[in-house]
Amino acid sequence: MIMDLDRFGDMVREKGWSEYSPNPVTGTLTRLVEEFVSKWSALVLYGLDPKRGTEEVVLEVPGVSPEELEDDLRRILEEVKRLGACISIVAVKAHVGLPASGRREAYMGTPGRRLAAKLLRKAKRRGGCKLIVQ
Repeated sequence: MIMDLDRFGDMVREKGWSEYSPNPVTGTLTRLVEEFVSKWSALVLYGLDPKRGTEEVVLEVPGVSPEELEDDLRRILEEVKRLGACISIVAVKAHVGLPASGRREAYMGTPGRRLAAKLLRKAKRRGGCKLIVQ
């Protein structure tokens, strides 16, 4: 599963927020992801950053189908939209891989991660603010 804020660099510049500390959106996303991780015993592969705020995150949830996660993912999407930002979220069913040692491996380390990254790029090209569950 991948979550990534859409066009967030532009929003940071518009609002004059720091890129190096949590702002209302990245701080809230951090909290929402931490709650999600706790509820579903998810594995954080990349991106959860309480010190700077979370802009993107790659997770795996062993033993759970993406459809089971849909309501919680929709809640995250709606909460971010309520703050005036957009987020794209992609959840696909795939085999759980080894922990990632960096961003590239988190996005490309397994066939499931590659599929999620491909679907994320597609969603972002189409304007973002989407939840894709496959």
